[in-house]
Amino acid sequence: MELWLLNSFGSLALTMIMAGSVIAFAALGSLVVRRRLPRLMNGGQNDMVGVLLGMYGAIYGIFLAFVVVAEWEGIGVAETVVATEATHCAEIVRDADAFPEPVRREVTEAVGQYVRAVVNDQWPRMRAGEPSAEATEPAIRAVYRALQSYEPTTESQKAYYAQAVSHLDGVVAQRRARLTLASSSLPTLLKLLVYGGALVMIPMSLLYGIKSFKAHLTFVTLIALLIGLSLLLTMSLDRPFSGELSVSPAPYKEGALVRFWQ
Repeated sequence: MELWLLNSFGSLALTMIMAGSVIAFAALGSLVVRRRLPRLMNGGQNDMVGVLLGMYGAIYGIFLAFVVVAEWEGIGVAETVVATEATHCAEIVRDADAFPEPVRREVTEAVGQYVRAVVNDQWPRMRAGEPSAEATEPAIRAVYRALQSYEPTTESQKAYYAQAVSHLDGVVAQRRARLTLASSSLPTLLKLLVYGGALVMIPMSLLYGIKSFKAHLTFVTLIALLIGLSLLLTMSLDRPFSGELSVSPAPYKEGALVRFWQ
């Protein structure tokens, strides 16, 4: 459900859906409470409800902030992994320029096949929450075969060969990290706390009595708006490769790798 929402709607549409749904729920609850429990609007219980609302709001806010910060750091980690993997690919291409033909061509073509497979095949799968290493495995094997079949002779070739092998190992390591990040999300318990906490927060705000219907509706709506936006941010940051806030594959099209997209 989350992935479908993130990949089907833009940020503005998602904001309207998430915030609008929470606000509509809160507004409907306000009408129900005023009709079924009109005595609550006198505010006799406001001291107790105010204390509970303040304590619960502070605890929930701190917890939500912790989740958002952790997810934002996860986005940063994903961007670093992608950039590092792309850098390793570019360095292999540069190192291969020191190799004789046809080794240089074989290595370069295999790297080009890899980066195109990452962007055109693997990226959509990660966006859909179904990452798979098989999409790039043939290209990785092709690079390994090209390097394993080559025996450098000069000292310069040996130095660049060692660097190319090291960068290839780096590509494999970063690919594994990227796929792991693409398949990860908030644990079920944390999701229950995030969304369950919102479901408790809104009904609690309905119990705060305000005689004026407009004032009470405004009070409840503002709280619902804040909660809706917080839930939207949490959902958007939970998937680093899905939605408009997702990590971009642009590093695989820059620098020495731009030749594969021309």
